[in-house]
Amino acid sequence: MKLLPIILLLSFASSFAQDKKHPIVTGADQTELYFDYLKGKRVAILANPTTIVGKKHWVDSMMARGINIVKVFGPEHGFRGKASAGVKVSDEKDSATGIPIISLYGKKRKPSPEDLADVDLMVYDVQDVGCRFYTYINVLRDVMEACAENNKELMIMDRPNPNGYLIDGPILDMKYKSGIGQFPIPIAHGMTIAELAQMYNGEGWMANGVKCKLKIIPVKNYKHHMPYDVPVWPSPNLNSQLAILLYPSTCLFEGVYVNHGRGTMYPFTVLGAPFLKGKYSFSFTPKSIPGMSESPIFMDQECYGLDLREYDVKRLFTTKRIELAWMIDLYKNFPEKEKFFDRTLSKQMGSIEYLAGTADFRKQIQEGKSIKEIQDSWEPGLSQYKQMRKKYLLYAD
Repeated sequence: MKLLPIILLLSFASSFAQDKKHPIVTGADQTELYFDYLKGKRVAILANPTTIVGKKHWVDSMMARGINIVKVFGPEHGFRGKASAGVKVSDEKDSATGIPIISLYGKKRKPSPEDLADVDLMVYDVQDVGCRFYTYINVLRDVMEACAENNKELMIMDRPNPNGYLIDGPILDMKYKSGIGQFPIPIAHGMTIAELAQMYNGEGWMANGVKCKLKIIPVKNYKHHMPYDVPVWPSPNLNSQLAILLYPSTCLFEGVYVNHGRGTMYPFTVLGAPFLKGKYSFSFTPKSIPGMSESPIFMDQECYGLDLREYDVKRLFTTKRIELAWMIDLYKNFPEKEKFFDRTLSKQMGSIEYLAGTADFRKQIQEGKSIKEIQDSWEPGLSQYKQMRKKYLLYAD
């Protein structure tokens, strides 16, 4: 397996200068805006390892300051982030605090009335990455529904979207609604969690049109076009800033017979398959990695393809488009093209229809459509979404 220089594996420095005089400050880090509001309340929180204030976990910090946190809800990967993608998580007690942890990625996806009976205020604080198929936005809807149905207020500690500059991709055809696509939005939605929450309320996207009472702690000094380096990786396989920025483009490879870096320490930044030997010189060999990818596609087989780890991310911020060239190139070079989109072979997240959100994408790649032709097919839906989105924004583009 070819390795990148260690300094690039340890961190991916932003290519853009941050405003040191007016730094971005997350909602959670502005404790002066909400600490008094929490006092005297029985608080529950949807949290994971990205739920931090300063360099400390928010739950640990608030408990140390006397806030009564009665329970924690955990999303995919769990409260402490130890579960692999797609692995069901059980209820447990947190070993560090003794607080009950209720999994929303196991037997249920939504807090029950019993779960919320002893709760005065629900808090939501997890780092999103701005993609329709990233499941934390589904959890947001489920928590909002539960709060609305049980007359509980939801406080959202907002965080920047590291892909907030990007609004692109086909709008989800709702006949492909699934766990990796719940809403009629593009692949990259260009919103923060709090903005999405306002959209869920405003567009009536929750069960029976219920609306959740929201209290939002907004991000300070943030605009959507700003680059944002997350302080904690949002999930085990998004373990670099480059992976996060490429994710809107490379997660589509979950739906094809290609390994996209699962089983390596640089997922979503390399692409390949054993059948592409002779077509590409770069190669890597996926392995079983506990907590990341226990059984990756093509495990222990040398895969040949594309190394994206030195990709210039300035291109993404300039074009503001999902990168389609890699999918087109790999399909063109795939020897048995009938296998490329075969879901039964790939055994990954879902078929390409569910990831792309449309039946057209597979056909367009197979028919050799150009990038422009594919992008043009996303209209007028994409422009209509952008117009609708404006109603719910908290931050300028």
